[in-house]
Amino acid sequence: MTFTDTYGIKPESLSWEVPQDFDARFTWTYSDDRKDLLNLYAKGKQKQWDAEYRIDWDQDIDYDNPQGMPDELFALNGYPEYEKMSPREKVEIRRNSQAWGLSQFLHGEQGALICSAKIVTQVPDLEAKFYASTQTIDEARHVEAYKRLLEKIGLSHPMTGPLKSLLEQVLRDNRWDMTYLGMQVVIEGLALAAFAGIRDYSSSPLAAAVNAYVMEDEARHVAFGRLTLRSYYPQLTEAERREREEFLVEACYHMRDRFEQRELWEHLDLNVEAAVQHMHETAGSRQFRNHLFNRIVPVVKDIGLWGETVRKGYTDMGVMDYVNVDIDALQANDEHIAAQFDARRQNINDVAAMAAAE
Repeated sequence: MTFTDTYGIKPESLSWEVPQDFDARFTWTYSDDRKDLLNLYAKGKQKQWDAEYRIDWDQDIDYDNPQGMPDELFALNGYPEYEKMSPREKVEIRRNSQAWGLSQFLHGEQGALICSAKIVTQVPDLEAKFYASTQTIDEARHVEAYKRLLEKIGLSHPMTGPLKSLLEQVLRDNRWDMTYLGMQVVIEGLALAAFAGIRDYSSSPLAAAVNAYVMEDEARHVAFGRLTLRSYYPQLTEAERREREEFLVEACYHMRDRFEQRELWEHLDLNVEAAVQHMHETAGSRQFRNHLFNRIVPVVKDIGLWGETVRKGYTDMGVMDYVNVDIDALQANDEHIAAQFDARRQNINDVAAMAAAE
């Protein structure tokens, strides 16, 4: 069975071409002034890993609950139409929802792969080109990992409209910083929060490990965007920063709305508007949607896009409480948790080896 055979909703096309118009920039200074970026580049090289060997792909996936997530965290938990269904119908709704979410991770990682290659081509500083080269291989590895996880589940879905719209904006814009802003800050930042939910609450060792290891990389990617934009945005005019703030707020709404899963509910013959309304009104769903921004809001303030437009947008979204989140501490914790997953697997291997030797 090929991957295309797993699509529950058949894509309109098996490829997507996005026209682009930007300059490929060479630099003859071969500078090494940005020690912060060079240190991140060194870390990026040292932290490379192979998804084939670091993850135990022989682990089973539960058909009924592929990601091993608690029922109370399911978006339609408590929704009357869902609660009236038979146990088997509920399994198919939940299974499709989890496969839909993982599919967005997969497609988003391919978008990040293309965006990081664009950054290598377009960004003016050699130090940034160096780090972006390590991110490009990171993103290829993430595509590989999520593809294999979806193949284990045997079900996938196409890219959702809001994610596709934002990626198209980012790819078509010929200003290099907009690629950073859309991808490194918004898409990567929001993905980190979504990955963390699976890493921290999943009862599936395979699903949890994939997200833990991807998060270890993604935290560096957000740091990359943060370092680069923090030094660039003070050089812009007030009008230029306002334009980027407007884009940023719109992008955040786009990414929050992608979790409404409208295409999926329609495909499953649910009442789309009623399902989405339930997700908006349920305390757990509202908390999840807001928590998605815990890694975006403090970065946005740090890079200097903290004018009236952004502050009002984040106030309206109810996410201003995240402004003082310690991003460095979260990144350190992501690395620590990934190391714990490595230690657990090594312990399992050591026990198995001892048992085989007896």
